[in-house]
Amino acid sequence: MPRLATNKLATANYTILETVEAGVVLSGAEVKSAKAGQINLRGSYVSIDATGTVWLKGAHIAAYRPAGNKTVHQVDKDRRLLLHKKQIDSLRGKSQQVGLTILPLSVYTKGSLVKLELAIARGKRQFDKRASIKKRELSREIHRALRQK
Repeated sequence: MPRLATNKLATANYTILETVEAGVVLSGAEVKSAKAGQINLRGSYVSIDATGTVWLKGAHIAAYRPAGNKTVHQVDKDRRLLLHKKQIDSLRGKSQQVGLTILPLSVYTKGSLVKLELAIARGKRQFDKRASIKKRELSREIHRALRQK
């Protein structure tokens, strides 16, 4: 499962509570562009409309250059996500809770398919971010000390 793109700001600004795997509906040129690593998840989010369709909004997939001008490519269009009905209902219920949101964490391949890892997350406050940084630095120092022994 090679990772094509990750959303680093999601893990920095949010506490991840649960993750879900979803399929992404892409055109052929978009798949080739994504597999070439020309995808950016910064600022993207997931929404569920009234009909129960799940959409990835704000993800940037660059145009695939070898495709030429044969197809019209919109880089920031909304892309449909494929999930089971129970997963959609679960996501909808959790996203309606106060303080919870649905974010894309990473895009990866699974066989020939392009998959998206979604997270149900709660936003961190400034002191939470500082505590996370302090905890990470402390674990790094412990690992360094153990390696030197």
